[in-house]
Amino acid sequence: MRRRFAALLIVPALVLTACGGEDSKKTDDSSSPPDKAAATAVPKPVDSASPLPTVSGGAGKKATIAVPKKDPSGKFVIHTLSEGSGAVVKKNDLVMADFTGKVWKSGKDIGSSFDKGGAPQLITAGSKTIIPAFADAVTGKKIGSRVLVVAPPSAAFGSQGQQQLGVTGKDTLIFALDIKKVIPKKVEGTQAPTSSDLPQIKADKEAPATISVPKSDPPKKLVDKELIQGKGATVKKGQTVYMQYSGAAWKPNEGKASATLFDSSWKTGTPFQTAIGEGAVIKGWDQGIVGKKVGSRVMLVIPPELAYGDKAQGTTLPAKSTLVFVVDILAAM
Repeated sequence: MRRRFAALLIVPALVLTACGGEDSKKTDDSSSPPDKAAATAVPKPVDSASPLPTVSGGAGKKATIAVPKKDPSGKFVIHTLSEGSGAVVKKNDLVMADFTGKVWKSGKDIGSSFDKGGAPQLITAGSKTIIPAFADAVTGKKIGSRVLVVAPPSAAFGSQGQQQLGVTGKDTLIFALDIKKVIPKKVEGTQAPTSSDLPQIKADKEAPATISVPKSDPPKKLVDKELIQGKGATVKKGQTVYMQYSGAAWKPNEGKASATLFDSSWKTGTPFQTAIGEGAVIKGWDQGIVGKKVGSRVMLVIPPELAYGDKAQGTTLPAKSTLVFVVDILAAM
């Protein structure tokens, strides 16, 4: 998993992707893939087991989960509590879902999208980069459904657990998931051309964008050009924004036809989500995304002072790097 450079300043948040892997020291360590060496087989889900937690509260509101006094069965349970009336979620659909979670043994809350500062989770149905407790739980379910999930470690964070959430490698987790909707994986529309003194962008596939930069020096000020103008709501400061992105460094006077990508959400298996306009990401993102519309594709050319300034980011980005991002704004909540 490549480090999500755009998110290096993120305050740790509950993003329930599988953890571990080669880059476990990054700030948002909840976004790494499973460590292959530590991976164990995920059991086949069943509809019920004994004992089973009970869930109360209406759909669209934070669930109340009552944990049985007995130990969990060890089975991976995916049980539909109430069936929605929407379309069936297919494998690889990009699903937005609310969630409430608990640790079985301790009864500890591990977060909810309904909590202050919380936000719905984006889940790629059936993806191996999302914990099975989410990825498998939404697949084949109808939009509008509420689903109970009982996830042994192998269907959650594995034997390594998730230290950021206080989850050990032996903890069984309980989730109530409200499946809200399926959203597009990328924005649609005819892309506007860019002038010859700016990067040229090719982003017509569900894959990292191709970013070509001119030989000239990059601009000194932020460029936030809408390549495709969306028709959705305007992104506001403080919202959680869901985005696909690709990022490259602009290295002038090297005579190269294209910049080398250093990061892309397309390689992680799920879009990137973050609070915007409040310092959770680099300044160039905060300034360039707020005010744009959902459904837009935005090219950001970010000068060093709005990126990482004099601080190098490992061996990949030297100090005083100008960054180029192509961002598809999928949703904002």
